[in-house]
Amino acid sequence: MRSTKKALLVSVAVLMILSLVLAGCSGKNNNGGKEGAAGGSTSSASGGDTSPSESAPAADIYEIGKEPLEFSFYGHYDWYSMPQWGEDVASKWIKENMKVNIKAIQSANNAKQKLNTMMASKDLPDVIWADRHSADIKLLIESDMLVPFDDYIDKYPNLKKWLSTEAINMLRSDDGKLYQFPNWYTNQPNGNAGYVINKKIYKELGSPKLETTDDLYEYLKAVKAKYKDVVPFEPELVIDGQGLDVLYTAFEENALNRWVGNRSIPKDGKMTSVFADPTFRESMQYAAKLFREKLMTQDALTQTRDQVKEKVLNGKVAVYASSSPTDFAAEGDGILSKTDPEAGYFVTWPIAKPGLDKNKIFPGTYSKLGWNVSVITKAAKNPEAIFAFLDWYTGPEGQRILMWGPEGGYWNGLEEDGITPIFTEKYTSDKEGLAKLQADSNNIFWNGNTVFLDTTKAKFESTLPIEQQNWNTHYQYEVTWKTQADATEYSVNMLPSKDSDAGIATQAVEDIFDEYRAKALYAKNDEEVLKILDEANEKAFAVGYQKQLDYQTEAWQANVKKMNGN
Repeated sequence: MRSTKKALLVSVAVLMILSLVLAGCSGKNNNGGKEGAAGGSTSSASGGDTSPSESAPAADIYEIGKEPLEFSFYGHYDWYSMPQWGEDVASKWIKENMKVNIKAIQSANNAKQKLNTMMASKDLPDVIWADRHSADIKLLIESDMLVPFDDYIDKYPNLKKWLSTEAINMLRSDDGKLYQFPNWYTNQPNGNAGYVINKKIYKELGSPKLETTDDLYEYLKAVKAKYKDVVPFEPELVIDGQGLDVLYTAFEENALNRWVGNRSIPKDGKMTSVFADPTFRESMQYAAKLFREKLMTQDALTQTRDQVKEKVLNGKVAVYASSSPTDFAAEGDGILSKTDPEAGYFVTWPIAKPGLDKNKIFPGTYSKLGWNVSVITKAAKNPEAIFAFLDWYTGPEGQRILMWGPEGGYWNGLEEDGITPIFTEKYTSDKEGLAKLQADSNNIFWNGNTVFLDTTKAKFESTLPIEQQNWNTHYQYEVTWKTQADATEYSVNMLPSKDSDAGIATQAVEDIFDEYRAKALYAKNDEEVLKILDEANEKAFAVGYQKQLDYQTEAWQANVKKMNGN
């Protein structure tokens, strides 16, 4: 998820093509007014909408930038560490111009314990960023610790404008209220999961065919033989799935990595065991072989994202697969190609098991509700002000600042629609600088507006020759957006409440999954992989796996009914 753009005069033909390529990608309901006049900038809570609401008087609207606003923010992930607010270009501008300061509360690589401690002491942060409809979010709601947004959503226009009513309803909790502010919500394919290839190494090895799992295996062996200081296959953080989940999708047409993430596989209308799934078992045999033969990073279970980034930026990986390898690869391509035009990275079409249709392989998924969510706790002194900021943040003005920096650098002024930035020559000439800006803001993109960013990007990038196109954008159009599958039906309300029987079983199964996937990776042969997964399956059912599967079956079927309008 991540973008770039501008609009010159685009022909009708190009626009028609884009509408097909980005099917379902155009904006949502257009209720909510327009942003300020072209070329101007605003500081209203609506991100420039001149009439934030037709139902609420202007006096009731909290205006971002009128007075200082400070709140605390906690990212509920072991891997996540919020950068210092005000140090990168985007947050520095927001801090200085919008008078917003955000204080980080870090998980210190122990998110579960951190949140439990904060809840027990009732010393919660103002905002928590976590997985949508997760067990932790449910527990916070059941404990009456979150602020519902129902009184705010009609007053501040951006979320309501860019997210459909149907999607908002899917975000609502069991009590019918809306507590969750989504990130990277969309109505079009998006996402960057897949495989990135080191361009120079690939060329030096003769640019061999790299389409099947057999091709990949032979290629990685060739890399290992020739480049002693290069990691053949980089799967990023294996403890979170990442590259292993991408590999899973290579072994079955239309298989979704979301299923592995849910720890359950749909079959004949029911959710079934991931440990017994033939596709998962085969993919783990393949992954274990790569690990065993040192074709995969040997510290895949312990490395950090910073360590992965360092390898990618220095060109020390040959094949890199993860849920979003383009985050680091785009920056790495800019750095490496600057000194050596032959160096850099490219995104290849997804790898498939021999005999499978490559056009039915989807290494990543997207949900129309996006990825994760921000919730506001009752610890917040002024929850409406925070909501107003989140709404501004997800609106055109906030998104422009996050993606392309302040006006006067990569863009200057707005087009006639009042929201689309007019990109400058620097946008195409300073690719490395733009990639760094976007890499820096990546970890504060808590409310990404996919449709606005991608539509803006489409309008501009389509007018450029290929050598001037943004690296990320080019490969999104050519590969990644075409190979991400809609997993909305498997993405909503799939985790039971923590303290329910199903929730307790789910946590126990999660611990087993983490332990036994790691064991399977260290297996000495294919037979041992299957033996380990059989043992995991037996242990999972002994701790109540069936309760989790029954819950997820019911939730899945309920999602399908909602999506079908029932």
